[in-house]
Amino acid sequence: MRELQIHFSNRQQPDRSLQPGLHRITRHATGVVRLGEEAPGALLLAQFCLDQRGLWLQVANGSRGIHVNGRPVRRMALLRAGDAVYADGVEMVIRSACTPVERMPDADEAANDGTIHTLLRGLGGLHHGRSFTLDRPRIVGRGREADIRVDDPSFAERHARLECHGERVLLRDLGSAEGSLVNGVPVRDCWLQPGDQVVFDAQRFVLEVPLVPHDAAADAGAAPAVATEPDPAPRQEIAATARRWPWLLLSALLLAAAISGLLWFGAR
Repeated sequence: MRELQIHFSNRQQPDRSLQPGLHRITRHATGVVRLGEEAPGALLLAQFCLDQRGLWLQVANGSRGIHVNGRPVRRMALLRAGDAVYADGVEMVIRSACTPVERMPDADEAANDGTIHTLLRGLGGLHHGRSFTLDRPRIVGRGREADIRVDDPSFAERHARLECHGERVLLRDLGSAEGSLVNGVPVRDCWLQPGDQVVFDAQRFVLEVPLVPHDAAADAGAAPAVATEPDPAPRQEIAATARRWPWLLLSALLLAAAISGLLWFGAR
C-alpha cells in the first residue's frame, strides 16, 4: 500500500501522514475545521478510514457540504491518491509520491510493441468518461495537434507528452508554466504507474492497464472441438414413456369404473 498524506491547500494545517485506522474531520466551536484533533463540543463532519481495502471517506449522519473532486458525497466514497476532498469549505488533497525520472530517455526511444494495453481515462472535466490509448505518444495541450486537448486560453499549446517506454509510461513536460499534478503532487517529469491520477489544469485522468484480451493466436492453436453424436438415451426414455401412456389411460378408466360401481351398489 502506498504511503498517503493529507495536504491542506490553504495551509490550515501541516501535511499529515495517514496511518491505518480512523482520522476524524471535525468543526470546532470557533468554526475551524480540523483533522484528527479532538475537542469538547467539536462536530464530526466526516472521517477517513484507511485499511487493507484502501482509503475511504465516511460522511457523518446529517452532514452536508462534503465533496470529492467537486461532487457531493452523502454516505461513503472510495478515494485514490490525487483526490480533493472538500469539507465545510476546506480542501484536503490526498497525496502520494510518484516515481521520479533519474535519466530522461530520448523521445525517439518511445515505442509500444503492442504487448501492453495502457490507457488514460478521464475522471472529470470535458474528457470525463473518455479513454485515450497510449499505443503511441500523446500530446496534451491547447493546440489543434494535441491528442488530449485542454480548451483554456491560459493552457500551453504543447503542455506535456505521454510516452510508453517498454512497460513504463513517462510524463514528459514540454516547457509548461505550471507543470502537472500526479497523485496531488506538482511535477514536471515522472514515471507513471497504473492507478496514478494525473491532473492537467482542471482535467482529471487515471492511468489504467485493463485486462489483456485473450490471444486470438492461442485460440487458433487450440485443438478443435470434436463433434459427437447426441446421446440416444433421452430418445429411448421418451419412446418408453410414449408406449406406457395407453396402459396408464386404460388403468385409469378401469379404476374409475370400479369406484363408480362401488358407489352405485353401496348407495342401493
